[in-house]
Amino acid sequence: MLDVRGLNCPMPVLAVQREVKAKAPKGLEVLADHMTAVYNIQRFAASQGYTTRVEETEDGDYRILLSK
Repeated sequence: MLDVRGLNCPMPVLAVQREVKAKAPKGLEVLADHMTAVYNIQRFAASQGYTTRVEETEDGDYRILLSK
């Protein structure tokens, strides 16, 4: 799991990019705390061939599930 809560844009998507480039995971769970980060991560994920699913947590954060 990659926790990007509290990071200002563009840091959340850059953290996801580093993780994907370093490990090329088949799946990745990301926690974010604002919709701009969610949208940016979804766009990047799609460009890398991932599908995404977004769930809102009880705390009002977002769980983004990337999968190939």
